[in-house]
Amino acid sequence: MEAPAAPHLVLLGLRCAGKSTVARMLSARLDMPWRDLDNMVAAAFALPDAAEAWKRHGERGFRAAEVSCLRLALAEPGGVIALGGGTPTIPAATSSLRAAQDAGTAVLVYLRASPGTLRSRMLADTSTCRPSLTGTLPEDEVESIFLKRDSLYRKIADHVAVSDSLTPGELVAQVSSAYRQDVGAEASHRPA
Repeated sequence: MEAPAAPHLVLLGLRCAGKSTVARMLSARLDMPWRDLDNMVAAAFALPDAAEAWKRHGERGFRAAEVSCLRLALAEPGGVIALGGGTPTIPAATSSLRAAQDAGTAVLVYLRASPGTLRSRMLADTSTCRPSLTGTLPEDEVESIFLKRDSLYRKIADHVAVSDSLTPGELVAQVSSAYRQDVGAEASHRPA
């Protein structure tokens, strides 16, 4: 009998929390494929990036595509999934994530960074265009978005990894350790 696929390792967090960077590194460390939800949404619209998809289709169209892409990613064999920053704020996405958690097919890790750290990272990353969510400059809205989302992210996450003072490598080590503990605990509770 074939062993069941490993659960997905789903990374959530605000913009510039390191989800995409850490997902790539975790993919190599855990020998699992990785998927970036923002890239999947852009591809679904045949556009170069998520910012362009947001611009052309608006928040409503973008969020609908995000839910569809999340469901597709969760239906694939286990891998590392980097969510978009706002994915967990969509009720249908949260329902899909919770169903995967309940089924033992996903472990959710919140990459948490302080608003100051997120703002610094955003200002340092001049190559990425990020749409405003509030009508102000993206770097100026970080704190208000953090205050709106932090408790939700904490509530749905299986683990919280505080990334402010960690290098990407240290964060990968922490997240992979938490994931492996969860996967080991689940395996020990499976019927023989």
